[in-house]
Amino acid sequence: MIWLLRHGDAEDEAGDDAARRLTDEGERQARAAGGALARLDADIGACLTSPKVRARDMASIACAELGVEPQETQALSGGNFDPLELATAAGTDRDVLLVGHEPDFSRAIQAVTGARIKLKKGGLAAIDEATLVALLRPNQLQAIAE
Repeated sequence: MIWLLRHGDAEDEAGDDAARRLTDEGERQARAAGGALARLDADIGACLTSPKVRARDMASIACAELGVEPQETQALSGGNFDPLELATAAGTDRDVLLVGHEPDFSRAIQAVTGARIKLKKGGLAAIDEATLVALLRPNQLQAIAE
């Protein structure tokens, strides 16, 4: 299974986009995502994240619940990517968590599954083979984590 987690709420764009940090709400969304993945018994073996600060911090906070150390990859910093290739490159037979940005995630999900979605900030999607099996909003992740 491949899990795709969009970074949470971040500071307004002013200056360097790559340096934008999560807001307090974004940090809450990250904790909820990690808690929800743990409650869902997601078997995360690797986490790949965009090197942009808001995604990297989202990955770090969420992965604290999962016992996984996020690894940065430029492939998730912006633009097209293939989630299946990234998951294979992660080198694990367990689930892979990808943390990054829109509209990249929605495009990647559509390319793999055919599903047309828009992933909310702090939202989570799951792909199993070529099927979208979950699409969760931040409030749903919070409810699961609790």
